[in-house]
Amino acid sequence: MKLIVSGGGTGGHIYPALTLIDAIKSKRADAEFLYVGTEKGLEADIVPKAGINFTALNLEGGFERHFTLENISRAANAIMSIKRASDIVKDFKPNVVVGTGGYVCGPILLAASLMKVPTLIQEQNAVAGITNKILSKFVDKIAVGTRDALKNFPADKTTYTGNPIRKAVLAAKKSDGLKQFNFTDDKPIVLISGGSRGARSINDAMVGVLKSAAKNSVQFLHVTGKSEFDSVGRKLRDAGLNVDALDNVKVVPYLYDMPTAMAMADLAIFRAGATGLAELTAKGIPAILIPYPFAAENHQEFNARALVEVGAARMILNKDLTAETLSTTLDELLSSPGELKRMAQASLSLGKPNAADEIADLILSLT
Repeated sequence: MKLIVSGGGTGGHIYPALTLIDAIKSKRADAEFLYVGTEKGLEADIVPKAGINFTALNLEGGFERHFTLENISRAANAIMSIKRASDIVKDFKPNVVVGTGGYVCGPILLAASLMKVPTLIQEQNAVAGITNKILSKFVDKIAVGTRDALKNFPADKTTYTGNPIRKAVLAAKKSDGLKQFNFTDDKPIVLISGGSRGARSINDAMVGVLKSAAKNSVQFLHVTGKSEFDSVGRKLRDAGLNVDALDNVKVVPYLYDMPTAMAMADLAIFRAGATGLAELTAKGIPAILIPYPFAAENHQEFNARALVEVGAARMILNKDLTAETLSTTLDELLSSPGELKRMAQASLSLGKPNAADEIADLILSLT
């Protein structure tokens, strides 16, 4: 059995694809995979390291959401890439082609569809990306990560599955996190992350929050992002705070083991990317969400609102984020264990821990 999987540009497209590959492998040991991405995307590094065959399409980038001369050039490049995509499909002869988002999916899914190869796309966000909107007219099946996304696609081919979640997230235990990060179980633990590259607005607000960290009984694990780490350290020192001397505060540039950190968290401060939210809800972690304001069609705010509406999260818009607004929300939640417990239950009610298996079954049903 042969499958082509395509998704690129950000980890939010790549890691769901890798999770689906693992889920399919567990069901079909004979499955052979080819991953189609771009030469300059993160996938060109991540996918080969995962031991998966990789090939690239030469694409200039995604479309702007308004008319530009550059869009004309990119459209021409995309059309030319369909020929290359068709050759890939002809040579590999897949039983199914799967797309998890990003502009690279366009040519390969379109070519496969026109060649009558069964196809499926997976949309992670509440607001559909432009590539998936176009592809929805051609593919056979669509799996969406949120109920709000159902309205974006034809009802007869769309299924609400949730977003694929890494097995490591579900398997991680709180005791492992406490041991790894040297935290204790008798004080609340707050996990802060603005994503792998960090979020300056969250980091700047956290400097003010952490100034008072030595005076309270809360434990903080703050992931700054590699590019922001030195700047945050300098700002903390300028604020008179030596975090190395504090047992209850850890500031790190990056976490290679985020699942273990999440397993011990009582509260998370996150952006509102679809994959991160899927993992939070699978573990039932209450959250303060600060959506990235420049996400396409503001989809992170829509992602966050789905959690806010059921009481699983609080939201602070990026324009309203300050040390004061974040501290106030933190203090309110951490001083109310009952509210945190209710939020955790609401979060867990949204979780779809079996999403990867459900999508894998949907993919295999196309063969």
